[in-house]
Amino acid sequence: MLTLIGPGSHQLEIKKSRFIAHAAPVTTAEAALEFVERNGDPAASHNCWAYRIGQEYRFHDDGEPKGTAGKPILAAIERQGLDGVAVLVTRFFGGIKLGAGGLARAYGGAAAECLRVAGKHELKPMVQARLPVPFELLGMIHPVLERHGARKRGESFTGEGAVLVLEVASDALQALRDELRDLSAGRLVLEDEAH
Repeated sequence: MLTLIGPGSHQLEIKKSRFIAHAAPVTTAEAALEFVERNGDPAASHNCWAYRIGQEYRFHDDGEPKGTAGKPILAAIERQGLDGVAVLVTRFFGGIKLGAGGLARAYGGAAAECLRVAGKHELKPMVQARLPVPFELLGMIHPVLERHGARKRGESFTGEGAVLVLEVASDALQALRDELRDLSAGRLVLEDEAH
């Protein structure tokens, strides 16, 4: 699967209606809806959107006839094999009706072209792991985590230190485990999340 490297946009005009597509990588439904809210234009005729994050997806026609906007936008995301992506297509009505087929082609086409020209990269499978860290070692681990692309997803504290819940690419897990062990003379042990 692929996702976007960063935001992208594309604009086209069809029968005097202007369609402006914006796309961005997102990791949660909340982030997708925030992207739509931030980039939608209240002065536009319609702000139609879709997102896909793993098995979760949503789309919205924003007053256009059912199935003519949000679904074609989602189809554009899926046809390009993308995940973790939100697309908003804003329409400024130009006075000429496009019909259901014309709307679907316009919304889907604007989304598809926006996604086609945007930079992409491969999504790597991620795994979660736990890392108990004594207080005296907390300061030294963050550069190591950053170097291996590990993201902190949770943190709790005990009498001896912190327990971090990390997300890391599965192909980087062993290298992270080895470096943490070597750095701490065996005191830092990265555990599978199931523990």
